[in-house]
Order: sequence, then structure tokens, then C-alpha cells
Amino acid sequence: MVDERINTGKKLFSNLSSSALLEAALANGEAKLAANGALSVNTGARTGRSPRDRFIVEEASIKADIDWGGVNQPIANTSFAALWQRSIDYLKHKAVYHSSLRVGADLTHFLAVDVYTELAWHNLFAHHLFMPINDVDFAAKKPWTIVSVPYFVTNPTRDDCHSDATVIISFEQQRVLICGTQYAGEMKKAMFTVMNYLMPAKNILPMHCAANIGKQGDVSLFFGLSGTGKTTLSADPNRHLIGDDEHGWSAQGVFNFEGGCYAKCINLSREKEPLIWDAISSGAVMENVMLDPLTGQPNYNDDSNTQNTRAAYPRDHIANCVASNTGPHPNAVIFLTCDLFGVLPPVALLNKYQAAYYFLSGYTALIGSTEVGHSAAIQTTFSTCFGAPFFPRPPQQYAELLMQRVTETNSQVYLVNTGWTGGPYGQGGQRFAIPTTRAIISAIQNAAIDPHDTDSLPGFEIQIPRQIANIDISILDPRNSWSDKTNYYATANQLIEKFNTNFLNIVATEEIIQAGPSVFVPEDEYAN
Repeated sequence: MVDERINTGKKLFSNLSSSALLEAALANGEAKLAANGALSVNTGARTGRSPRDRFIVEEASIKADIDWGGVNQPIANTSFAALWQRSIDYLKHKAVYHSSLRVGADLTHFLAVDVYTELAWHNLFAHHLFMPINDVDFAAKKPWTIVSVPYFVTNPTRDDCHSDATVIISFEQQRVLICGTQYAGEMKKAMFTVMNYLMPAKNILPMHCAANIGKQGDVSLFFGLSGTGKTTLSADPNRHLIGDDEHGWSAQGVFNFEGGCYAKCINLSREKEPLIWDAISSGAVMENVMLDPLTGQPNYNDDSNTQNTRAAYPRDHIANCVASNTGPHPNAVIFLTCDLFGVLPPVALLNKYQAAYYFLSGYTALIGSTEVGHSAAIQTTFSTCFGAPFFPRPPQQYAELLMQRVTETNSQVYLVNTGWTGGPYGQGGQRFAIPTTRAIISAIQNAAIDPHDTDSLPGFEIQIPRQIANIDISILDPRNSWSDKTNYYATANQLIEKFNTNFLNIVATEEIIQAGPSVFVPEDEYAN
């Protein structure tokens, strides 16, 4: 169904197949065909999202609900209306690609969305990351409209924005406008932001997480920022994939917001990540992946353009995916944190207040950040809800829903360190190998961690297992991996102080605040 508000004067290509969109992208000179059958594109100067350039229209119906500030920046409706009209006028002179799609696998809580793009490959990306919709379901909902015009650049003086690229969301008008950037991830994350605003009002927890399910029907959720392992760890040959990035947790269970995956490609290898390697095949879209000039094979180790190389592909490119895109309540809720200090254990068990504390803290590291303007260097960060740029409401609303769901379902929450051990990053520490982390995750999923056979880690007071079958016992307590325990405690206290400083800016109940770490003065026998 075509949105009558979008009047294209040249030509509208509506609801083309994925193969037709791929052919159009090639014919238009937008992309190259790689040797693995994927479409290879270059996104130009912007190789990631631009949070500083994203705005929410300040409208009466939502004004009191938004956590306004540096993340959720307001823009006047008059400014948005003027820019929207300029964008539509621009499209009158262009060929436009349109698709009617769906966001959300739950047929009660999905959104219909019309996607209009200046580039054919952007519409192909939308085909991969969103879901197909039939005419009956589409007609049952007032659709959202995405307009993506990457070659229409904005003017800060004229358009009340910050740069030549701008992303604006209007909740009242159900519109998303994306100008001046070829990075397709802005479309995906804009609709994620929309879902993150709408779902809590329906008693659904929206989550920046991956999800998979075992043969016994046991579901695991993997929270984490880009680079901490969500996509890698959820793509498990022994389990079925629900989704790799965006989900809702309702009173009935878990459902995916998306119909595809958007995997990081940097240093990808068939040996370590076979499912993802094989998924990047015919029809997939690779962003900023360098190709061998002679063979056309992708070189996943080449970061000369960006660390944030990406591939978008439909979920059914993963052989063992869940057809319904849904699952029951999770048994395990896993927070993936990349600890650069090397003081957190490979796995710890959290109670519900600790879960809320670490959820609100969102401690991890930026590794090959998805955001423009960030240094390529690895650095510590705190990102509320493990995805601060995408959550419009005050963070405590999401934390309260998390505790509610964990309590209702008796799900166990784990903190899993995919970062460093034995010392800090760059100072003698070593990063946990992917096989080690996979073994930890397997132990969680197979109920091989005894919650009654644990020790409390001083300072953090989180419970670490004393033993796990087939796991080297020496790595479970991080203190044992340091040659100098005095240095361990000094470094641990540095991290604890960062936690405490960060939490000064977070609104939370006293129970949640008290569940956080406290600076620890070790007794002599611990320090030596």
C-alpha cells in the first residue's frame, strides 16, 4: 500500500522482490556484487550511526514521557514539517523505492511501516531487517512512514539541526525522516527507538538483546553493546536463533522486532563464527567490507575504511532459526560486559536488584563503535539498558519492567565478562577467547552452574561459581588470574569508583542503589 502523502514525480518502484532490488542497486551503480553473492556497498563518510544528529519532535502527547537530553534531543514541529516537505519535494525528481513491511513478530503488537528510499539497496536492507506483511494486516494498522534520502543534505542554520545529516522521529505523525547519511543502520535503529517508546505502555519490556532457544524449549537472552558478542554467541549451531538484536518480553514470552540480522564483520572467520560466515551469501548486504580487487572475495580483516563493517541478511540465512520469530519466557538472562579492567569474573549470578543495577549501568567497552565520531581505540563506557541511544523513556521504567519479568518467571540473570582477565587491557591482561565464553554460555544453558555453590566477589558482592564442569577452575575467580592481588584490588576499586560516579546520574530505588559495588579494603590474606 502506497502512502498518498509521498508524491513522487519521477517513478515509484513499489514492493519489488529482494532479487529485483539487488538487480536495481547493481544497475544503478550503487553497489558491487562480491564473490560470495552478497551486495557490497560503501556508505561514504558516515560508517556508523550519528546520535548527535537524531531528534524527536517535541509534541504534546509525548512530551512528558520522554527522557529529554543529549540522547533524546527535541526539535520543534515547525522545523520538522519544513524539512519533511523539502525532502518530499526533493524526491519528486528521483526514482523512489517503496516497500510495505512490518516491525514486530507479535501479531498483536506489531507496527506496519511504509519504507521509501532514494537508494535501491536501502530498500533491500529494509527487506532483510524488517518483516513481510500481508494486505489485511497492513490495513489493520495506521502505518508508520520512513523516508530515507541520503543525498539530500541538511543545513544546520536552515533546518535547526547540527550537521549535514539528520534523523527525526515524530510519534504523533508516525514518521521517520533520515537525511544526509547512507548508513542503513539508521533505519533499523529508528524503528527500534519507536518500539522502545511504545512497548512499555503495553506492559512489554523492549530489549537490546539477542535470543535463542534450545531443544528443550529453554530461551536465553543476550544483552550487550556492539562488539560484546550478542550476534556471535546467539548464532549457536546447537540452538535455534530467534533474533540477534531487538526483542520484546511480554507476559506471554519473547518476540523479535526484526526479520533479519545485522552482524559485525570485522575479523570474521569461518572457524570461529561459521553460521554468520555462511549467512553472508547471495542477497545479503555488506557495508564497508573491503573486497579483493582480483577475486572479489570479502576481506573481513581489512579495517582501512572502518572497524564497523557490517552485513545484513534475512534470518532464514541462518539454517537453524525459529520460524515463528518468537519463544517462551527465558530461563537465562545474560548481560554481556566487556571489562577492560580485567577484574570481573567470566560469569557471575545476580539477584533481581543487582540485575537492575547492572542493567541501568550498562557497563562495557566500545569496540569498533557503531557511532560516528568515536575513536577507533577501545574505551570503557556506561550505556543504560545496554543501549542508551535507543531508549526514549526514563531508564528506570525499563529497569522496573525487567525486575517484574524476572520475578514473574523466576529467570536467572548472569553477568558474563567477554573482556579481559589477569590484568587490564593493554597492561598485561588477556581477553577471554571466544571458545571459553561459549563454554561458559553452554554451562548456563545446560544448568551446569550450581547457584548454591558460589563465593561472593569482594567489593562487587556478586556470586561467582566455585566450579563448572569442563571449565578451568582457575579462571572463575578473577583474583586468581592476577600475579599481584594487591594490584587486582587497587584496579577493582578504580572500576568500582567509576560505577559509583556513573550511578550518581541515575534515578533508582534504594534497593537497587545498595545492590551496586562498594570500594573494598582487603584483609592481608586477600591482598597477598
